[in-house]
Amino acid sequence: MKIKKRFIALSLFISSVLAVYVGYAHVKNFGFQYQILKDDMTMSISKGQTAHSLLSVLQNETQFDSILVAKFWLKLNPQYSQIKKGYYSFEKGESLEDVFTKISKGLVAQFSVTLIEGLTLTQWLETLATNEYLVNDIENVDNLYDTIVVDENSFCANKYRSLEGCLLANTYFFERETKASEVIKRSFVEMQKLLNDAWTKRFLDTHYQNPYELLIMASIIEKETAVPSERGIIAGVFDNRLGKNMRLQTDPTVIYGIKDFDGNITRKHLREKTPYNTYVIRGLPITPIAMAGPDSIYAAAQPELTDAIYFVAKGDGTHHFSETLAEHNAAVRKYQLNKGK
Repeated sequence: MKIKKRFIALSLFISSVLAVYVGYAHVKNFGFQYQILKDDMTMSISKGQTAHSLLSVLQNETQFDSILVAKFWLKLNPQYSQIKKGYYSFEKGESLEDVFTKISKGLVAQFSVTLIEGLTLTQWLETLATNEYLVNDIENVDNLYDTIVVDENSFCANKYRSLEGCLLANTYFFERETKASEVIKRSFVEMQKLLNDAWTKRFLDTHYQNPYELLIMASIIEKETAVPSERGIIAGVFDNRLGKNMRLQTDPTVIYGIKDFDGNITRKHLREKTPYNTYVIRGLPITPIAMAGPDSIYAAAQPELTDAIYFVAKGDGTHHFSETLAEHNAAVRKYQLNKGK
């Protein structure tokens, strides 16, 4: 009889131990198994907020009813207790462990802004100012140059204090409430890296005195064509013109020098003397005329070998290239003067 009672007692003990172990394992893995988010959710976590206070917020936001188990789960998983402040984004179906993994590692939500090649600094600043997740701290554009170009030996150092062309077109990712000026600084640093590489790899017989002049040329190429295969030959045409001391005669430079341009370029515009009008001045304009992308920068650094010194738009986005003035005039008559007839 005593043996039977001992067996029963031992069985109950083993069962209790197993129950505690199973319960422990269940709670420890609670966050992995239990999906608390029925919808996408964002949350801002402030400095000093605790993991336990966050559980109450999550309970209110998601209506999960196992907060006691969740608190026990936190005790068994102390690595999730140190949460980091920031703005977080969570997706439908994520578990408690998913949520606390993000906030304990500081995996804050990332946003992006795309700064497009071919646009100007003014247009870029408008894009940054209208991004709802950025803090627009750029109040004085005139002072922006001084905060970015701090080294007089910088590739962008110029007496006109212009940042035009000195920023790299790209998509930039950032955290919520990042300053717009920080995005500008990053694009400046990225341009410096890329331009250093392009300058190192440039053809040594190109007609640039420094990397800034290469940037000016790249900006012109960027505005002249959206056809990737044409960038190299357009660079070659302009480099030929520089070598022959010919005027570049490119419309985008004229347009850039016209204040409040209305979209209609006239003969008067072509004759107007501005530091950008390459129908009047020889050589390059005084600054870039737009932000250039990597392809245009490398095209300027390594122009295609060509005997062409003229080109004209064909009306379909591409151009006709000519080696002689007679051939060019014929192309102008064909593609420009007689179009629509």
